[in-house]
Amino acid sequence: MRHLHLTATFARRHAAPLAAGASAVDKGCGPPGAQPGRGATPVCHLSPHTRPHAPGPRRQAASRLLLLILALALGPLLVACAGLRPEEPRRAPAGTLRWSLEGVSDITRLDPARLSGNQENIPIYLIFGGLVRLNDRLEVIGDGAERWNVSDDGTVYTFYLRPGLKYGDGSPVTAQHFADALARTLAPATGTEFALTFLQNIIGAREVRAGNAASLAGVRALDERTLEIRLDSPRGYFLSQLTYAITYLVPPGAIEAAGAAWLDRAFGTGPFRVAERLPGQGLALEGNPHYWAGLPGVERVEFRFFPNTDAAFSAYQAGEVDVMGSVQAGVPAARLAETANLPDFQTISAPVARYVGFNNTQPPFDNLYVRQAFAQAVDKERLAARVLEGSATPAWRILPAGFAGTREAIAPLAFDPVGARAALGLAGYISGAALPPVTLTYESGDADLGRVAGELQRFWRESLGVDVRLDPVPRQTLIDRLDALVVNPRAPDAMQMYLSVWGADYPDPQNFLSLQLHSASPYNNGRWTNARFDALVEEADRMSGRGEQAERFRLYRDAEQIAINEVGWLPLYNPLVTLAIRPTVRGLTPTVSPQGIVAVDWTQVRVEEGQ
Repeated sequence: MRHLHLTATFARRHAAPLAAGASAVDKGCGPPGAQPGRGATPVCHLSPHTRPHAPGPRRQAASRLLLLILALALGPLLVACAGLRPEEPRRAPAGTLRWSLEGVSDITRLDPARLSGNQENIPIYLIFGGLVRLNDRLEVIGDGAERWNVSDDGTVYTFYLRPGLKYGDGSPVTAQHFADALARTLAPATGTEFALTFLQNIIGAREVRAGNAASLAGVRALDERTLEIRLDSPRGYFLSQLTYAITYLVPPGAIEAAGAAWLDRAFGTGPFRVAERLPGQGLALEGNPHYWAGLPGVERVEFRFFPNTDAAFSAYQAGEVDVMGSVQAGVPAARLAETANLPDFQTISAPVARYVGFNNTQPPFDNLYVRQAFAQAVDKERLAARVLEGSATPAWRILPAGFAGTREAIAPLAFDPVGARAALGLAGYISGAALPPVTLTYESGDADLGRVAGELQRFWRESLGVDVRLDPVPRQTLIDRLDALVVNPRAPDAMQMYLSVWGADYPDPQNFLSLQLHSASPYNNGRWTNARFDALVEEADRMSGRGEQAERFRLYRDAEQIAINEVGWLPLYNPLVTLAIRPTVRGLTPTVSPQGIVAVDWTQVRVEEGQ
């Protein structure tokens, strides 16, 4: 329900901003000679259609060129579908990779069905695995599944598990385990309402969530290594959804049987398993000897907890950690100057949107012209350059910069004080002073947000003559009030206007447009509605066939334009995040995915001796 969304839940999500809309909608897959199922199109990847465009450090240029030459020589089918293949002879694991988790005081659960904040979720992506995952180009590639088919009507997905797939304790994985894990994620005792929103198109999802069924009618194991998932309608983003950890596999009954002790020995099908937990200090992982791709190239990953990004950055500078930062926790803005011209620091545009939301059910923001007036009074370039000191880029649209689908251009509602005053007049207000009292609510405790709120207040006063009252509240209070806004937006104490944030769960426009602004979405906090917008995103959501991606993105673009024109959201800026990977670390890539820093092949990750 909430939009204060900094989990990769949601976000949730870095080499460089992605080139807008670079598309690869290939629906061909599997090792050479693989046979598709009858009446089905073989698929190995549906790309989120974006890839990095900025060059990395000089020392990586030669290796990247070599990889490109190899990719061209072997052909795109093998690159997309063959799974992990080491580019060099395997070596014995060696070294410890030290990784900071900022803003984390402890890890209280390790369960894909019960995700926490973005930082706490980072270890989950190393311990557990799903059917598919994202690579460094944000393409969907095989994980537990080596290949899959999609039926011609886009409603039946058949996954073929890798031979000999095992958990971290050596026990075998079966297709039924994946079916049971999806049901567990939705079950009332385990899952959340978000899980239902996420997986609602799987046949039987609502019945499981309601407690009326123990298993999903649309999910079945055809044999030990073949899983079938049936949807109630085609969904072009379904494979992208399956890359999010909420769909990942857990050993049957293991979490429940272990209780609190699970934190000390958690394992799944990922490249690592828990070796040691130090409450309040860190979490140590060791290589999973049964990992399907082979032993990781490092013996150990040590996650170290830090109260904030400043403390983590100081630890990095002191040589105490090798990896620092994520899409939601980068180098503090005040210390960015210390990173200038250093090759181990990279700045990316996070898949995150900061925006102003409006309560569309109460005056004055139930009036389109009032919303347009407030939007046109905001100078986003000044906000990003002066208030945020270049640590963000202006957001001219709802989709984050470089996100899938952003190649389709949008006409923004630009800064125009004269137009803003004219719009207010069209709403029937001679001046801003004639408006009823207006309040902007935002999270306290964040200095940047406080400065942003103050600047917005000044914009609206100078352009419209409106004296907006500022209402800073604790984070949990804001979350509670966002939830209350969904339940009863017409309550006398309901928020009028609020500063919020949404971060990508998976790289698809549906995650921002349909999930946040469709009139029936539980995440549409401001209750903005537009029938044409709903129809466009519904049509786009259902498209999944060969050659339909370009048209699908055009439909999302048309819907997004409506939301911009009618100010369903007032997008403000996309944060820039600076991350660090020590030059002695090989095989990790910063990406703008919700998962942040990823390894395409953990068997090739190395921590070399200091240079």
